[in-house]
Amino acid sequence: MNVLEAMDDPALFRPWFKRRETWRAWRVLLAALFALPMSEEDLALFRECTGRDAAPDAAIDEMWMVIGRRGGKSLILAMLGVFLAAFMDWSAYLVPGETAVVSILAADRRQARVIFRYIRAMFTHIAVLKGEVVRDDDESIELASGIIIEISTASYRTIRGTTCIAVLGDEIAFWRTGDSANPDHEILAAVRPAMATVPGSKLFAGSSPYAKRGELWDNYRRFYGRAGPVLVWQAPTQTMNPTVPERVIAEAYERDDVAAAAEYGAQFRSDLESYVAREVVEAAVVVDRHELPPVSGTTYVAFVDPSGGSADSMTLAIAHADDKGRGIVDAIRERRPPFSPDEVVAEFAALLRSYGVASVRGDRYAGEWPRERFRAHGIEYEVAEQPKSDMYRDLLPLLNSGQVELLDLPRLVSQLCALERRTARGGKDSIDHPPGAHDDVSNCVAGVLVAVSASAVSFTPWRRSMTEVAPMPANAGLIFAVLRPGEKGECALVYAARRSLDRANDKTLVLLDVEVAPFVLTSIVPRVVERLRSFASACGVRDL
Repeated sequence: MNVLEAMDDPALFRPWFKRRETWRAWRVLLAALFALPMSEEDLALFRECTGRDAAPDAAIDEMWMVIGRRGGKSLILAMLGVFLAAFMDWSAYLVPGETAVVSILAADRRQARVIFRYIRAMFTHIAVLKGEVVRDDDESIELASGIIIEISTASYRTIRGTTCIAVLGDEIAFWRTGDSANPDHEILAAVRPAMATVPGSKLFAGSSPYAKRGELWDNYRRFYGRAGPVLVWQAPTQTMNPTVPERVIAEAYERDDVAAAAEYGAQFRSDLESYVAREVVEAAVVVDRHELPPVSGTTYVAFVDPSGGSADSMTLAIAHADDKGRGIVDAIRERRPPFSPDEVVAEFAALLRSYGVASVRGDRYAGEWPRERFRAHGIEYEVAEQPKSDMYRDLLPLLNSGQVELLDLPRLVSQLCALERRTARGGKDSIDHPPGAHDDVSNCVAGVLVAVSASAVSFTPWRRSMTEVAPMPANAGLIFAVLRPGEKGECALVYAARRSLDRANDKTLVLLDVEVAPFVLTSIVPRVVERLRSFASACGVRDL
């Protein structure tokens, strides 16, 4: 009996799939998964959802399902888990004492229970299967064959040592990525060897899409439209489940078309992009440098990200500018919750004093509390004018242009790489950590490096003296500057003068100077204003 026959059998799975016509797309997907025959109409739908020209001629090992919300993913995954556990014989690939597992993985155990409840209902209500259950508890079902269906912790540590005949990964787009003790790629790297010794074992991963990062996006990018043992299926909610009212979907698009395109249209979000490439961050890391000691005569800057001690970490970063104007991170401290905020402030203050730092910058967290506690330890707390998103924006060109050196801390690298750039409906960009993640370490590092850059940015003249080429005019009608950003985080600044305000008749421009500098708005704008005023004074200018 194949999976479609079991799906149609009233004594088996038919009670969960009563209206066969509404499950047509899923039936085509299952036919592709097990290399079952397809009609021409089915093949047309297969091509539409997979980007492939031909149906598979052999069973698929991995299935990645990029499906809109309410498309039926969890129920299908549950049926596949039961079918593989109860209707297929795996004994030839197991030795005495070895247990085969159908593992249910999700972002958390609560979410995994959605699939598990469907599986339990199938073993409870299907008469021929009910007698196969020898043990049933909150998170696992053991069958007489020795196979166990269980909710597993989404951890690359706990999955090791297990023999899996199937892994059911639900909503994988929302699994943790870089900033996690268990990033999605590490979990799947541990899962695949767990299935390696069992021919025919399956990895099923289904999710509505989110940002263009993580394992769902990586596998979509690598395998969509390509023949082979890994199949990617992408389809909107209406294709997979036509019973979802069109009105519900239309209203979602009206509220937020970008979010709805992901939720119901199965499109990866276009308003969420990675903040920075991992290669750029890793290039800024000085390998095996974990901290630099204080050096007499060096001016240090510090930034703190306060916390109340119950939810987020409290972090501190100290940095300085070298003789080339580059930002060098010297020390980072992170205290994870739970902790006493007063004790951490005392610890941070002692570190600041050891670097000769008398004031520290931070955000507006908790009003006067940070100011009072740091002041009690002899450190002034200055409120940073820039919001976090703006600091990340100004850090990016420093990273891209190689103007910073980072400590070799994996947590810092992970948090920077996990940041995402979000474009609001009004067109404004914001940069922040993804939902459920943290950026406490990267936040304080961004704050201190931007502060260092603003106070010690290095401008390189194009020529030692442009006035040797074009003498400074004794008077001018207009002084102006032109800024042109480059591709690697730098920019060119051109200063020029016009002898009169009569632009129609006066075609003469006098080039005053050219500079190249990191494209950091907080330092460039004051620099441009200062130089324009200097040129205006020298040229007797009447207008800037």
